[in-house]
Amino acid sequence: MKVVIAPDKFKGCLPAAEVAASIAAGVRSFEPNIHIDLCPMADGGEGTVAAMVAAIGGRIITNRVTGPLPDMKVDASWGMLPGATAVIEMSAASGLALLKPADRNPLNTTTFGAGELIAAAVRNGAKKIIVGIGGSATIDAGIGCAQACGFTVLLRNAEPTSMTEPLCGRDVENVLSVKHGRGEITAGIEIVVASDVTNPLYGPNGAARVFGPQKGATPEIVTRLDGDLRALAHRCGKEREANMDGAGAAGGLGFGLLAFFGASLQSGVELIADAARLRDRLHNADLCFTGEGRIDDQSAAGKTVDGVARICREMKVPCIALAGAIGEGAEKLLKQGLSRYVAIGDKPTNASEARRALAAAAAEQLGRFQNR
Repeated sequence: MKVVIAPDKFKGCLPAAEVAASIAAGVRSFEPNIHIDLCPMADGGEGTVAAMVAAIGGRIITNRVTGPLPDMKVDASWGMLPGATAVIEMSAASGLALLKPADRNPLNTTTFGAGELIAAAVRNGAKKIIVGIGGSATIDAGIGCAQACGFTVLLRNAEPTSMTEPLCGRDVENVLSVKHGRGEITAGIEIVVASDVTNPLYGPNGAARVFGPQKGATPEIVTRLDGDLRALAHRCGKEREANMDGAGAAGGLGFGLLAFFGASLQSGVELIADAARLRDRLHNADLCFTGEGRIDDQSAAGKTVDGVARICREMKVPCIALAGAIGEGAEKLLKQGLSRYVAIGDKPTNASEARRALAAAAAEQLGRFQNR
């Protein structure tokens, strides 16, 4: 019997590789001779660099860059893969998890550090850069990122911005235009955006209204930023890009990369599945385990569990998802290729409990599968 184990991380508890290893321990406890193929996954958010490096090799590089606040410095890691390809998580520099709750306010946060990571990748020889854009603390439409990469960002007074003063969400309303094609460091570099959401830049499903509250935005700030994002797209003549699926990801960084960097956008989980050769690894498999910390209606809209389940349906392999918690809308996944989803226990509170609960749930579900 062959079992493929392809989970995402359990956010704040276990990275994807440890989730996979814990499930494998449970499988082996039930049947030691089963052939197991570990394939840790991600969907463009945290864990994307680790998943890509694990899938195809490479090395991890760390740079000290601007954090989500302009006066904050962080050590952010990214991956250099074979074939002069870099993989970056914007959240390593500009992520919500880097801020204390009291400091979360998208008017004050910037993607400048994410731009510094892109520039660092180019200086290290990257010709293609994959940017995972989940988990951001920002709603700045990528203007900070563009600024850090040397784009000319003109404000309403027609003066270019200073590299020593990173642009934040509050500056979106004052950006007149972003000039590109003027010898920026990213000229000629292929940039691929790996996203796990399909939201546009503005509107009811846009960056500010959907994601603003979790980033510390009050209702007044949400309304302000939504209007600012709409006006920016209009001033820059980039309304087509603003309405593309994923433009609203990472507080509009998806829009900025599409509109100013000429990036393409792909499903994060599909991109990583292709890099990890998940379809090949599912060939002749009898069962696949996937999972993530919480399964709900958002999981069914392009998250890892959804992507793995769809590929399993394509490959005609049963797929069972293990989760720390099950929320409303999880049943949608049963129509998209998932055979079953299971909560692993009574909400494990630490890594040790989660490992034990994952192993126990995997053993139980394998037993049910074999005895069906």
